[in-house]
Amino acid sequence: MNDSIWTKNFIVISLINFLSILMFYLLIVTIASYAIETYHVSTSIAGLVSSIYVIGALIGRLLTGRLIGKVGSTKILSIGVLLFFMSACLYFIEINVGFLLFNRLIQGIFVGIIGTAAGTIVAYILPASRKGEGIGYFSLSVILATAIGPFIGIFLMKFENGNDYIFGLNIGLSLLMIIALAFIRLDGETLSSNQQESTEESFLAKFMEPKSIPISFIALLMGFAYSGVMSFLSFFAEEINLVDAASLFFIVYAVATIFTRPFGGRLMDRKGPNIIVYPCLVIFAIGMYLFSQANSSFILLLSAALIGLGFGNINSIAQTIAVKVTEPHRFGFATSTYFIFYDTGLGFGPYLLGLIIPFVGYRTIFLWMVPIIVISIPLYLVLHGRKAKLYI
Repeated sequence: MNDSIWTKNFIVISLINFLSILMFYLLIVTIASYAIETYHVSTSIAGLVSSIYVIGALIGRLLTGRLIGKVGSTKILSIGVLLFFMSACLYFIEINVGFLLFNRLIQGIFVGIIGTAAGTIVAYILPASRKGEGIGYFSLSVILATAIGPFIGIFLMKFENGNDYIFGLNIGLSLLMIIALAFIRLDGETLSSNQQESTEESFLAKFMEPKSIPISFIALLMGFAYSGVMSFLSFFAEEINLVDAASLFFIVYAVATIFTRPFGGRLMDRKGPNIIVYPCLVIFAIGMYLFSQANSSFILLLSAALIGLGFGNINSIAQTIAVKVTEPHRFGFATSTYFIFYDTGLGFGPYLLGLIIPFVGYRTIFLWMVPIIVISIPLYLVLHGRKAKLYI
């Protein structure tokens, strides 16, 4: 039996996932200013131009789980990549902000399709004995993209006509994704469901995997708790006069995650998820508390390392659990379900928190996230932890 993780298929699919998420984050930090400069819209509309991408990704994930069962993961991935390329070209067509919103929405849908199909394929091709470790490595493609994407976007915006460079780079990277598709060699029969739908299948099961919902709900809470850090770090840093340290925050976060996640996945495969989840929830809570109270560069960057170690590892472990609790022919639904919940917390969190921040301030909002993380510890025990051994 081949227990290798680093196969050609795994590397190519991880590359495609990395490039799609890279373009997601490259645009999300620059598109709002483009909308204001080009169409002279309000800041609220500019914010919608940025965030509607997340709504599109949710729609894409909701649809993809069911389509994978009917068409197959590789075909869905190919369709998503080709449509993503077409949407990348549309950025050069300047009609009005309505057209930009439409393009942002559909490209978000295509990112959701690509991410769900790629995650499903990886879940299939990884050996069962190393699934946690493999998904940990695969999800590092997202961590790298979240660190590199904003950096490239902000760098290109410094040039005259920087948006044209950004849109051109999106087309170039989309073409690279299309080329990468040619190097994938998979058994199509293995990656599509040949089973007939049960007439007794619930309405929910037609779009989601019910067995994956409990751990996905934990992921929603964790995504919500982290969303404020992702969206409001720059504003918080200005308020506490730590702008220089804040520029290194996501780099420290990424490094902490990259160096610990593979070990976490390996340990999960050997000892089960509980040995990782409980400590990481505690570390995440401590990191969030330090973040809310940061008054020096050291404390701010220490919180970045702890949040990366805690939240970064919980993310991949929860995704692995979502797949492990279900049958192989439902992997597509399981992957889709996990990301629907996770993206909901990560995508709508900033909007909800943004409504409260003017009344209580940034420190209080971040401090309020600590009880949410702490409450997730017994909640995880009830929803999954007490029966975790049944799936390992």
